[in-house]
Amino acid sequence: MKYIFVTGGVVSSLGKGLTAAALGTLLENRGLKVALQKFDPYLNLDPGTMSPYQHGEVYVLDDGAETDLDLGHYERFTSTKLTRKNNTTSGQVYQQVLDNERAGKYLGKTVQVIPHVTDEIQRRIQVLADDAKVDVIITEVGGTTGDIEGLPFLEAIREFGQEVGPHNVCFIHVTYVPFIKAAGELKTKPTQQSVAKLREIGISPNILVCRCEKSLDKELRQKMAMFCSVPFEAVVEHKDVDHSIYEVPLMLQRERLDDLVCRVLNLTVPQANMTHWQEIIRKLIAPQHRVRIAVVGKYIELQDAYKSVYEAVIHGGVANDCGVEIEKLDAEDIEKFGPEKILKGVGGILVPGGFGERGIEGKIIAAKYAREHKIPYLGLCLGMQIATIEFGRNVLGLKDAHSTEFDPSTPHPVIALLDEQRKVTKKGGTMRLGSQPCQLTMGSKAQQLYGAFVVNERHRHRYEFNNAYRDRYAASGFVFAGTSTDGKLVEMIELADHPFYLASQSHPEFLSKPNAPHPLFRGFIAAAHQRMHNKSL
Repeated sequence: MKYIFVTGGVVSSLGKGLTAAALGTLLENRGLKVALQKFDPYLNLDPGTMSPYQHGEVYVLDDGAETDLDLGHYERFTSTKLTRKNNTTSGQVYQQVLDNERAGKYLGKTVQVIPHVTDEIQRRIQVLADDAKVDVIITEVGGTTGDIEGLPFLEAIREFGQEVGPHNVCFIHVTYVPFIKAAGELKTKPTQQSVAKLREIGISPNILVCRCEKSLDKELRQKMAMFCSVPFEAVVEHKDVDHSIYEVPLMLQRERLDDLVCRVLNLTVPQANMTHWQEIIRKLIAPQHRVRIAVVGKYIELQDAYKSVYEAVIHGGVANDCGVEIEKLDAEDIEKFGPEKILKGVGGILVPGGFGERGIEGKIIAAKYAREHKIPYLGLCLGMQIATIEFGRNVLGLKDAHSTEFDPSTPHPVIALLDEQRKVTKKGGTMRLGSQPCQLTMGSKAQQLYGAFVVNERHRHRYEFNNAYRDRYAASGFVFAGTSTDGKLVEMIELADHPFYLASQSHPEFLSKPNAPHPLFRGFIAAAHQRMHNKSL
């Protein structure tokens, strides 16, 4: 087993997750089996209770784990299937250590960060290694070198590296080389300081991945190589990409990052054939068609809040050789200024998931506008509930129809709490989570798009369609396109008299990849293009 540890320095949000995912892509295409893992130093057990403004998107796995959004990058860029074992937080580690202490497992010893906390971190690496049956495990350590909360993780991987030996471990340090506009040059000092801090901890990186706006010249690379004690060729340039994050694997391949890693780990494998990936980039840079998609949300100003949604929309474009211009629209602006001004000229309208009452009426207005103007509509999780509320109010005449999440006293609770949620008091990890089977209705648009009758999609919700209203909805052209296999829960809906009006209680965006776009997003983009250009793709 070979191990790669990816650390970061200077500043946060450098793209360690993207670097790890892109490296995973390259190694997979060299014939290696790869697993990826994320260590997050925060004390939350998981990001499930954290605000999108704090943490961005919560990414849900098949087994119901609520994880860091970087795991989305891992699954989109590689073929790996992740579980809760692939994401570890400080909160989980300390909870396990304290549980062990209460159970007497430390035989009366004083419980300390070293060795007990660091041993637990290493145990989690080993558990994944034992279960994954892969050639290489890539572990990303969240946070920035020097952060006090990240020190136990760095000490743990230092000890782990010593234990497995020098040719079985590779340390990659992602750092930042800022361009100082006034001086007109790149500065290497922050990288030198960051590596010095890492070496104080006892880790000497094998490879430097340098995020930068401008290209690194030979002199700068030589300087960093000398002061950071790495070979000249191990100073890897990672410039900001021009078009898409999916350019990153090709850029790092040009810098020979995968060759360097294979050399450090004594791996003899063929070069990566990235021809299929190059075709994806071609479709992103020079697509045959164009379309505008409105994403109507409440966390629009934060890019990472709807990360998987935006990526899945782009994948739908790739499937149709269609460039997608995403209009990020605040639902509250639709409430203030009206849909005609905000939504005019778009090819499709997408309403993503979310929690809380703010912006709900704006989303309902957007769903109504899409229905009445025959604009392709795709609803995700809350987006399905919004479509249900709008149809109830404006087609069925159910005055003040709503979800009990937002109006507990509504006279028409067309969306209500799941039965198993009624006695739940804790917030974290208690929703309907993870992969659930869905029985698709024969002849429905959803069934045609999937080309199957039973599919599995990932969920994260507490509320559902209220079955007391099923007959009234069905009688008015509201199609139940998918249900749980026992028929009790409505999982997908669509409208019979609309070119494309489809919504899912699940989060299909979590299963979309650039080289395997999700069927719902593929169909949505095709319908949106047809709407804008009056022709099929």
